Amino acid sequence: MTAKRTFGNLFLSIGAMKAGTTWLYSVLARHPELHFAMEKEIHYFNHRYVDNSLLSEERRLSEARERYLWRFDPKVANIDAIRQNLHWVAAYLDRPVDDFWYRNLFQLRKFQTYACDFSNLNAHLPVEAWPVIASKCDSLRVLFTMRDPVKRLWSHTKFHLQVTGELEKLDSWSKSEFEAFIRQPHIWNNGEYGAVLRRLSKGLSGEQYKAIFYEDLHDNQRSRLREIEAFLGIAPFDYPQAALDRRLTESKKREMPGFFADLVSDDVARIRKEVEDEGYVLPLSWG
Repeated sequence: MTAKRTFGNLFLSIGAMKAGTTWLYSVLARHPELHFAMEKEIHYFNHRYVDNSLLSEERRLSEARERYLWRFDPKVANIDAIRQNLHWVAAYLDRPVDDFWYRNLFQLRKFQTYACDFSNLNAHLPVEAWPVIASKCDSLRVLFTMRDPVKRLWSHTKFHLQVTGELEKLDSWSKSEFEAFIRQPHIWNNGEYGAVLRRLSKGLSGEQYKAIFYEDLHDNQRSRLREIEAFLGIAPFDYPQAALDRRLTESKKREMPGFFADLVSDDVARIRKEVEDEGYVLPLSWG
């Protein structure tokens, strides 16, 4: 019998940020063949290949304290659920942070076909990382979601300022202040779809990755979900309509300034062409 590779069957959703990945996670987490760890975005591969401070001991301790070690009422809590949560936290705080550490975050997986990790930062992995990851998987599947570049950027801008408590800047910033903000790498690079697609196409085989559009996904949710299930080779699942109708992590409703699209018009034209050059037909709503 052939021994399983380190990561077994692994399904990665890699963004783009503010392109529907949280919604997709909330829906696919219901599928009986997909196993998700407690943390939706583990960021292990970005930590391994891009920024090795992402999963420092201090950061993991902070995450464990703020997000995983919640208080519970002993009168109503499920002891098995609490035990499993603590078991996962212990694995998350283990060391060293290496391939076996990552694998062990999915040790509660039982019969499910795939371990799943929806980490947007993995879109920024260098091309040489992808064949290495694939070589450690029995089956690797990578999903990348794209959204109208201007709308994604505006949503990302609003969301970031909302999280940091600075939404008032949307009403006071000048053109130059908006441009300085959106050009920061941690904001801008999330919209460089062509670069992500090129790295995927050079680092993986065609069957190992799939790119979809946010607009197509929500234009016909069930059809797109069937396509994703076929990509993974898992059985179709009847997702409840209430789950499909939910909207998560939405940013505040604010009208985009008339000048905002003009700030990035040349870049958007370039990005559109790069996506088309990779063989994709853009949604009509992209203009």
